[in-house]
Amino acid sequence: MRESQGEPGESHKERVDRELAELLQGLRVAVTGVQVLFAFLLTLPFQAGFPRVDTLGRWLFFVSLMAAAFASVCFITPAAQHRLFFRTGLKEKMLHRANELGVAGAVFLLIAMTSAVALVTETVINNWPAALFAGAVAVSGAWFWILQPLVDLYRNRGNTSLE
Repeated sequence: MRESQGEPGESHKERVDRELAELLQGLRVAVTGVQVLFAFLLTLPFQAGFPRVDTLGRWLFFVSLMAAAFASVCFITPAAQHRLFFRTGLKEKMLHRANELGVAGAVFLLIAMTSAVALVTETVINNWPAALFAGAVAVSGAWFWILQPLVDLYRNRGNTSLE
């Protein structure tokens, strides 16, 4: 992956500060979504109809719950580390780590969303539509969040123009 060139007249420190602010803002958006899903999943077993969920549904619930928990950890870690690394000179290291955690968090969020859709669809309709709709969520999320950006990076490798 190529190193960002920064804005014209921007120092290295200013670039790192800007990139970190942009990254943290993006993670704030993702955190909200995963927190809503996680809160829903935490309350689900205490609902009156949950005992009627079959074994497959319980596994889908567990996978979704754990993936949402891991996504939360990945998305919240950069903010916590930002506080711990304050004025230590490790901001650029934290920026690279936060980027990696953001990608991991997106993967976990996609797993959580896919299994949650499968759980609801399997409970409300049936097994094969659950696989179909969950697969549609998984494929669309994998394409838009991961594969399409990777294709763009591959196609633009060597291009040093500024964004």
